[in-house]
Amino acid sequence: MNVLAIGAHFDDLELGCGGTLIKHVKRGDNVTMLVVTKSSYNDPNNEVIRRAEVAYEEGKKAAIIIGARLECLNYDTFMIPFNESLTSKIDQYINQLKIDIIYTHWIYDIHRDHHYTAKNTSMAGRRVPKYLMYRSNYYDSEQHFRGNFYTDISEEMETKIEAIKVYESELKRVDYKWIDFFKNQNANDGQKIGVKYAECFEVVRYLSDY
Repeated sequence: MNVLAIGAHFDDLELGCGGTLIKHVKRGDNVTMLVVTKSSYNDPNNEVIRRAEVAYEEGKKAAIIIGARLECLNYDTFMIPFNESLTSKIDQYINQLKIDIIYTHWIYDIHRDHHYTAKNTSMAGRRVPKYLMYRSNYYDSEQHFRGNFYTDISEEMETKIEAIKVYESELKRVDYKWIDFFKNQNANDGQKIGVKYAECFEVVRYLSDY
């Protein structure tokens, strides 16, 4: 199976679907992690918070841990458009890699970069037979995330946390709270299906193999 996981920033994929990607790799699937932005940004006083080269190096390390191929489109952070140019770039990956399943952001995410990544992917991936959306932050939206597809990541959770911990630059900024939040979220989702840890997705479509 050929898997394409699309995130707006370095760290989104590890947080939202890292365990599932690890599981795909363990099963022998070809996994590509496509990150749309350089993921660098400054604060309102123009002080650098995250450097592009640091984000990229952290992303490479995380991809190695997961076992996936890493690609980046190098858009500026907070400036992801919803247009044919970006849609076409995503479409090229889908066609060239003969993608069977897509994981991308939940389309109602309030982060603009997440939202427009999802919208472009939705257009580009309209013919992909399996299409799932993940959440990679904890902010409320005007829509409710209708998680209706679960992956048991009990055996992959330790490796997922290892991949998240690579993002030292961002973890310091959030006082390492991401780790506890997502570990607890995955534990809660696991409890719903009777396993230790799980990742939850909202299905756009899922063509059965049977």
